[in-house]
Amino acid sequence: MTKPSTATDGWSSDISGAHGDAARSDSVRADLIGILDTVDLPIIVVGRDFTVARFNRAATAALCLTPSNIGQPPRDIRVLADLMDLEKLCAQVIADGVPCRREVRHGDGWFLLRIAPYTSRDHQIGGIVLTLTNVTAFRASIEQVIYEREYTKAILNTVIEPLVVLDADLRVQTANRAFYAMFRVSRDETQGVPLYNLKNHDWDTPRLWTLLKATLSDNNEFQTLEVEHNLPAIGRRTLLLYARRLSREGNPGHMILLAFQDISERKQAEEVLREADRRKDEFLATLAHELRGPLAPLRNMLEIMKRADAHGDLIQQARSTMDRQLGQMTRLIDDLLDVSRISRGRIELKRERVELASVVYQAVEACRPLAECHNHEVNVTLPPEPIHLHADPVRLAQVFGNLLNNGCKYTQPGGRIWLSAELARPPEVVVKIKDTGMGIPPDKLDSIFGMFTQVDRTLERSQGGLGIGLTLVERLVEMHGGSVEAFSEGEGRGSEFVVRLPVLIDKLQGQQPSEPTGNEQTATTTRRILVVDDNRDGATSLAMLLKLAGNETYTAHDGLEAVEAAERFRPDVVLLDIGLPKLNGRDAARHIRQQPWGKNMVLVALTGWGQEEDRRKSKDAGFDAHMVKPVDYAALNKLLVSLSSEQGGQLIG
Repeated sequence: MTKPSTATDGWSSDISGAHGDAARSDSVRADLIGILDTVDLPIIVVGRDFTVARFNRAATAALCLTPSNIGQPPRDIRVLADLMDLEKLCAQVIADGVPCRREVRHGDGWFLLRIAPYTSRDHQIGGIVLTLTNVTAFRASIEQVIYEREYTKAILNTVIEPLVVLDADLRVQTANRAFYAMFRVSRDETQGVPLYNLKNHDWDTPRLWTLLKATLSDNNEFQTLEVEHNLPAIGRRTLLLYARRLSREGNPGHMILLAFQDISERKQAEEVLREADRRKDEFLATLAHELRGPLAPLRNMLEIMKRADAHGDLIQQARSTMDRQLGQMTRLIDDLLDVSRISRGRIELKRERVELASVVYQAVEACRPLAECHNHEVNVTLPPEPIHLHADPVRLAQVFGNLLNNGCKYTQPGGRIWLSAELARPPEVVVKIKDTGMGIPPDKLDSIFGMFTQVDRTLERSQGGLGIGLTLVERLVEMHGGSVEAFSEGEGRGSEFVVRLPVLIDKLQGQQPSEPTGNEQTATTTRRILVVDDNRDGATSLAMLLKLAGNETYTAHDGLEAVEAAERFRPDVVLLDIGLPKLNGRDAARHIRQQPWGKNMVLVALTGWGQEEDRRKSKDAGFDAHMVKPVDYAALNKLLVSLSSEQGGQLIG
């Protein structure tokens, strides 16, 4: 190190003695040198001639300086050697008196060079001071932060779920691409904007406000919210929101990471599954009901045939009833098997050249008993020329038979049903089956061909069926290369089914149901019993069985007729089906109970519905007992024997 007297000439000109005392000036210079040497920062003093005037110990150690550097230009210092415009920078600082900064690379490290002017005793710029700060670690930290930020940003932008970060004031700090894409907003529209102000206040909802405020609470680090929201940009969606509080070390304010998961399709799928499950349960209950319907008259007829006093005519009638009901059960089971076979691709069409007219008339004949039972007028109009199809005649008859039966079941007595056919292009035949029945609500048209679908399952309109007939129609028509559509102007306006089939090529498979008839018998015996069932065979067979047991019986087949018959016949016991047309069994029971003559009648519900809820509803309607079809005659007889002249207050069955 040089002597203080020569090394501090430019440095101390502004601090040397105002007192003019040399000793005092030397003391101040010595103190200043000592102070500078304690500073752990390289400091280099450069005079106006752009040569090194002094440097401190830190500069000696960090920059490998020696006394030989005094009087040399600063560019000779290795750290500054690559700074080509150093002299220009120094001249600019001396001229302007304004400090400047520059980052300088040295080997694997970095220094921050600060060039600042210093003022001499006469208030003139006497030179400049260079300070060098090693910022290698700082730059590495910054680069690491930038890397981690870009890394995090890349991850966020890779995530397909929309993400947004909010500050404590719920202003958007950042968001990922998925957020911008889903909500149709740009970065400029969102940055620093309160979430509630985005896109015409789409998210200004009390529930979201509550969620975010709860997330900011110290006790709620994580929150979720499911919200169905109408967003003008994307429509009505169901979103699952996840909100997590983000805490920053050393910063008392929290932030929120808000994630959006669009679960609209999942919710729709769940609803479809729930609907399928509901329809499955409904189908199983209906299946039990439909199977119990034929079983009841079968069981009754067997009891009749067992009795020793049953004569030939009675046995013949019992056999006819059993044959009809067994046929109905067979058709139900066959329909189920057909649906299963078609679903698994296990059904094969036995195609042959068939004439449309023969298939149509076969279907019409099959539905004739049901049409006559309801006094329906069935009109058939076919082209005069023969129309030939390459089809399975049995399955094709099943298609038209199911559609005709459908018309019969859902058309009021005395209604009309039309079947017509005409040729169309491309070579195909269009068969239309139209009725004046109950019609199809608009919201049911799209699902009318779905498995287990029925338009109306209310008790007042109990028509039977499993809701698979139209499914079979659609599947069989499609197997023949055709199509089927349903049309209706609404409830009470009738229905029309249009079947299109290719002519002289491919067509359907078949089979067909029919329906019951019945008659009534009355006799005088111990008890007067009114039997009410819309299944005429069921009502008639049970009445016959009760008559053989010595009772006087009367039958009715709908709810209104049941009330009228009860008033006229004044029975001791009413065996009442629940699923009746015109007036369901429960309402009929209530009407009877409200009349003075009906208060002491014994009312027994005979129904295919046997769940606990059904029994409760029967009790609430005023029934004394609830029995599930097919009724065991011994159990029914035991119930009748146990009845006294007083009405029991407890529901039996």
